[in-house]
Amino acid sequence: MAGVGLDAEVSRRANALPRWLRGHGGYALTLAPTIFRFAPFPMKIFTPAPAGRWAMRSDQPTMLAAFANTAMYGGGMKIAPHARMDDGQLDVCVIGGVDPFKLACMFPTVYFGRHLRIREVEYFQAARLRVGTESPLDVYADGEYVCRTPAEVTVYRAALRVVLPA
Repeated sequence: MAGVGLDAEVSRRANALPRWLRGHGGYALTLAPTIFRFAPFPMKIFTPAPAGRWAMRSDQPTMLAAFANTAMYGGGMKIAPHARMDDGQLDVCVIGGVDPFKLACMFPTVYFGRHLRIREVEYFQAARLRVGTESPLDVYADGEYVCRTPAEVTVYRAALRVVLPA
C-alpha cells in the first residue's frame, strides 16, 4: 500500500508517536487533527497506453491517493475493498478535493469500504501508474517514507510465493 497527500502526512505524523500507540489506532488518532490542516493539491495519475505512451487517468484536486494490492491498511481501514494480492493490479483510490468537515464525516465509511459510494471518491485498477504533482510530495508505503513525486508505482502478479499451513 502506498499513498500520497493526506495519507502520507498522517503516516509521517503517526510515525512520531510512541511505538505502542502507532500499533493501536495511531493512524486514526493522527488523522483527525491533520484533516483540518491539509489542503487539496493538484495531482495527475497516468496509466499505460498503447505504443508505450501514458494516458491521463485522473486529474483533479486531491486530498489522498492510495495505491494498494491489499484491501486494508492503517489498522483495518478498507481503503481498497476490491484489492487482491495476487491479481497483478493496483487498486487506486483517489479522494478528491473535499471540505475537511465532510472528509471527517466520510472517514468512518472507510472501515466498511462504503467510501466508494461517495461522489468525490474515484476508484480504478492498473498494473502500473505514474503520479505527478505540481511540487514534489512525499510518498509513503506501508507507513514508511519511500520517495517523492513524481513516482511510478508497479505491481507484479504472483511475484511472491507464500507457503501456508494446510
